[in-house]
Amino acid sequence: MAGGDAEVLDVAGHEVRITSPGKVFFPERGETKLDLARYYLAVAEPLMAAMGGRPVLLQRFPNGATGSSFFQKRVSPTKADPWLTTTRVSTPNGTVSDALVAVDLAHVLWAVNMGCLGFHVWPNTAADPGHADELRIDLDPSPGVTFPMIREAAAETKALLDSLGIASHPKTTGSRGIHVYVRLEPRWDGYQVRAAAVAAARELERRRPELVTAAWWKEERGSRVFIDFNQNAPHKTVFGAWSVRANPHAQVSAPFGWDELATIEPRELTLATVPTRVREQGDPWAAMAPQSLEPLLALSERDLAAGLMDAPWPPVYPKMPNEPPRVAPSRARKDTP
Repeated sequence: MAGGDAEVLDVAGHEVRITSPGKVFFPERGETKLDLARYYLAVAEPLMAAMGGRPVLLQRFPNGATGSSFFQKRVSPTKADPWLTTTRVSTPNGTVSDALVAVDLAHVLWAVNMGCLGFHVWPNTAADPGHADELRIDLDPSPGVTFPMIREAAAETKALLDSLGIASHPKTTGSRGIHVYVRLEPRWDGYQVRAAAVAAARELERRRPELVTAAWWKEERGSRVFIDFNQNAPHKTVFGAWSVRANPHAQVSAPFGWDELATIEPRELTLATVPTRVREQGDPWAAMAPQSLEPLLALSERDLAAGLMDAPWPPVYPKMPNEPPRVAPSRARKDTP
């Protein structure tokens, strides 16, 4: 329903206003704010299966994908939208805020109207903040890394997890990388999930040291695929499945099947093409089910027993037990008398 300079969508029992629906959000393609809203309507079922009930961090682009942006951590319902659901979340330094919860598609479209193109999603549900129920293995392309190398690293990741009896599910990042997800039983906190991610990264580096690195310091990575284990640090959000990136191509962080790994092309997975994929192929993550983290935690315990220290944490986190010095190796050498 249109009214003035707004389109009113009846979604999940709520009327959501899309103001300035004709505002162009992707100038190179001509797609508008309303096109973005219709995209999320088209992928509603798999989108909500992936992030329904989770807190989300909003990155708002008031003037579209090519404009400036800012992160919005706090959301407050108003008289216009009293139905909005929020939950209390905290950052590593203890700052708390009320984050939007992706309860249903009405909440998603409310955020789209605020200029949110895609969603940075928490690894826990709002109903159970103490347990991270997703392991997210981020295959990060360092300079010089090609997408065929990312594909190869993803295959190695699958092989490792398969050998441990863990089913995994890939998605493109909406840029140049791949994320591999494992849905977990809600039994472990973010510290334990990160420990499992560190163990996976180190094991992958042992298996393919010429291709994969677990080195936190960029100067040590070379032209290898970095397994960014710190994407699993507590309170860390990751760009969500089915979310649209703020790039000229309107690329989607799109789940896909492992049988597509050799042929998947991130540039082809866009706001315009992904709804057709979903309509024709369904949800590639439909079989995702909760699993045990114990096999990876056993690898972590093995590494610690062998004398390995914890991997470095990002600088915004407090110093952790068994963590090595937070100084780049080249800097440490210069500081040594």
